Order: sequence, then C-alpha cells, then structure tokens
Amino acid sequence: MSPIIDTFVAPPCHDQIEIVSQDEHLVLINKPAGLLSLSGKNPQNLDSVHHRLVKIFPGCTLVHRLDFGTSGLMVVARNKAINAALCQQFSERTVTKVYSALLCGHLDNDEGVIDAAIAKDPALFPLMSICSVSGKPARSRYRVVDRFYRELLPLTRVELTPETGRTHQLRIHCQQLGHPILGCDLYGGLLLPGTEQTPRLMLHASELDFVHPVSGEGVCARHTPPF
Repeated sequence: MSPIIDTFVAPPCHDQIEIVSQDEHLVLINKPAGLLSLSGKNPQNLDSVHHRLVKIFPGCTLVHRLDFGTSGLMVVARNKAINAALCQQFSERTVTKVYSALLCGHLDNDEGVIDAAIAKDPALFPLMSICSVSGKPARSRYRVVDRFYRELLPLTRVELTPETGRTHQLRIHCQQLGHPILGCDLYGGLLLPGTEQTPRLMLHASELDFVHPVSGEGVCARHTPPF
C-alpha cells in the first residue's frame, strides 16, 4: 500500500490567538479558525498554535488539538509534568468539552445521542467514515439551542458534547444525523448552490471543564462562539 500523502497547504491565518487566562502551569487560549494546532511536515504549514505559543511560553506543549477550521478553547501545558497530568485527565475522559455549532436544516428532536463507530480509510484520506466493523466506538450528544433562517437557509444552533475523541467526530456524526455542520467542506455542510458561501466551519469549542493539576480546583472555561 502506497503511503498517504497530505497535500494540504494552510492559507495564511492573520487572526491572533487570544490568551483567555494563564498562570505558571498552564495557559487557556481561544484558537482562531483557520490555524493549525501543530505545525505540519510541509514547510509551508509551519504556522500553528504551538509554533506561535512556544515563542511566548518556552517549553509549552499541546494537551489536545482542535481541527484547522474549528475555533475555541484549548488548554496548553507549560511544562512536561503538567502536560502528563492533563493528558491523563483527557485519557480518563474526566474532561468535559462542549462545542457550539450551526447545523444545516432544522433538527426534529431537541436533543439526542449519535452512537456510530468511526474508522480511518486510506482510500478516503483525509475523510473518516462510519464503520461498525473496523471503526472505533464514538459517541456524541446534542442539544438544540435555536432554530432559525439565514439567507432563507434553515439552520439549527446546537451544543455538541463528544463523549469520545475521534478524528472529525462531531463533523461526521452531524453528517450521520442528516444535518452537517455549516461550512464543512469534508462532510457536506456547504451552503446551498447560489447562496453566499460561508467563510468558515461553524464549529467552536465553547466550554472546557477540567481539574487544575496543581491546585486541584475545578477550571470551568467558557467562550462565546463568534457566529
């Protein structure tokens, strides 16, 4: 099997990273849409959250990532010990992450669960696929916040809570629901033909709850979506 070649080149991101809060152990940031979490192998994909932050906080490391098109809250460790402690919380699924999203169409139900295993398929790269045989278990919850119209297009604002952390999980689960995320070029969430194109993926990490590794106190970060 020939190796997978990633030909993606990220366009320049002129938006700045917002520092939400910081102490000597960790930094909470708001990542702009259109910025990689980590630099890619391609030299043209050098710019990233880590590339920018390590200049301000030497030795910092990413605990988790957000997709290129997703904006919102990330926690960044300022040393290896903090990184290990936070990674353990993520792996034990004691961290709560809530995302805000705009979905195409009007959902029938006010809340629900999407339980569908997700698999990597080299033939579909960079797409993931739903596969009950080879896929890893994946589960997401959704709650409707509002139903409305924009440019005559029916949209639903939802809160999405992933209970697992698979690649593209929320994007592919919303597609599976029949209501892809607005602006999602990978899973069918572009605007209808003839309408104004959306400038970004309408997905934002709006809530992040975890325990501070040093103080032991709960951290409840919140950030309002920009859409």
